[in-house]
Amino acid sequence: MSKFIDRVVLHVRAGKGGHGCASVRREKFMPLGGPDGGNGGNGGDVILEVDPNVHTLLDFHFHPHAKGGNGKPGEGGNRNGKQGEGLLLKVPSGTVVMSTDGEILADLVGAGSTFVAAQGGRGGLGNAALVSKARKAPGFALVGVDGEERDLVLELKSVADVGLVGFPSAGKSSLVSVLSAAKPKIADYPFTTLVPNLGVVQAGDTTFTVADVPGLIPGASEGRGLGLDFLRHIERCAVLAHVVDCATLEPGRDPISDVDALEAELAAYQPALVGDAGLGDLADRPRVVVLNKADIPDADELAEFVLPEFEKRGWPVFKISAVSREGLRPLTFALAEMVEQYRKAHPEPEPKRQIIRPVAKGDSGFRVLPDPEVEGGFIVVGERPERWVKQTQFDNDEAVGYLADRLARLGVEEELVKLGAEPGASVTIADYCFDWEPSISAGVETLMTRRGVDPRLDQTERIGAAERKHASRVRRGLVTEDDE
Repeated sequence: MSKFIDRVVLHVRAGKGGHGCASVRREKFMPLGGPDGGNGGNGGDVILEVDPNVHTLLDFHFHPHAKGGNGKPGEGGNRNGKQGEGLLLKVPSGTVVMSTDGEILADLVGAGSTFVAAQGGRGGLGNAALVSKARKAPGFALVGVDGEERDLVLELKSVADVGLVGFPSAGKSSLVSVLSAAKPKIADYPFTTLVPNLGVVQAGDTTFTVADVPGLIPGASEGRGLGLDFLRHIERCAVLAHVVDCATLEPGRDPISDVDALEAELAAYQPALVGDAGLGDLADRPRVVVLNKADIPDADELAEFVLPEFEKRGWPVFKISAVSREGLRPLTFALAEMVEQYRKAHPEPEPKRQIIRPVAKGDSGFRVLPDPEVEGGFIVVGERPERWVKQTQFDNDEAVGYLADRLARLGVEEELVKLGAEPGASVTIADYCFDWEPSISAGVETLMTRRGVDPRLDQTERIGAAERKHASRVRRGLVTEDDE
């Protein structure tokens, strides 16, 4: 049995960037070959794209996790790592992408519209790309950054030209079945329709789609029943058609009160997408009243009685029978004409172009805030400093010195001084905490000595190769700890 899924939670994770390579060229008769470590490849993005051949979010219901490919690490010989393979996910037109907090991130309407759900991590630079006047042979490389990871809520709002609304068992599904080739489930009990049904209707040279929205009840706009799950499917409809059951035997119900009750629900419902498709509120959409079940004598008499009341409101009124197909032709061509008028006033939306927003002049790209948990501490917030910290090999003194130079050139040191930071103050960047030492010169060219060593760092916890070798000889009893 097929399912119609119109709301899913998608867990996306982009690929991780590959590490850069720290390598030195070694070739016969080529002393001082220099660094030749390649860059790591960027991680693959996770991208959502509208495909006109996709009509439901069913695939994401059964496969809610999406992951981009990881970038490959760089290699010696100036060989860059391979880029991570991106993941392209096909979604139907009308998909709204939201965060778990309800913030709208994208409204995907129109074939080809795309949204980057998760950005791939940046690959680390190899030591060949880090060469400078001060660092002629860097003994380190940058680490690849993890890709973006987050949870997204996908909601499908059907893109239909005409939305049929009405109480349960008003005959909406029957009307769709006779207007189009759709074959929805039809029965004589309330709430037979549990998912929206879409049908394609041909009227002369005009082709349009009709959405059968499952039965609404009073209080639907406040979440009663399944109203909110269904109301979103008529947000994009250009024309709303009230399908009225003129043969109902329920006490206290009649065509006028039914329409008034549904109008109150439509007026109270506020679409989550403000200004959706430029159509305005649901209360302002063109209306058509369809008086159904006119093949029953009592219903036909009631329809004739209430017809003048609806005409006073300025709405086109059609008396039909979905069973005998009476009055369907005038209704079909009237709907086609209203749809054509809408299409002329609202051209089909084009795929949205990607917008690139350059950094404003004078924007430092970071902020320094007081740490609320550490007295006298500070937190540095910004895309660049946070990424630089994540790219650093903290077991390599030269890499740590390179990080200090980058932060100083960005202006972090100067900003800390302005805010009154004291020597030894706790400075947090991303998930790393540092003790600020203004006595160490940073941001100025300092000639490096041995690879992996920064002369500005007097103390280091990293054990050198000579120390490790001596400790090994001591353990084997070859020398004593006092021997040099």
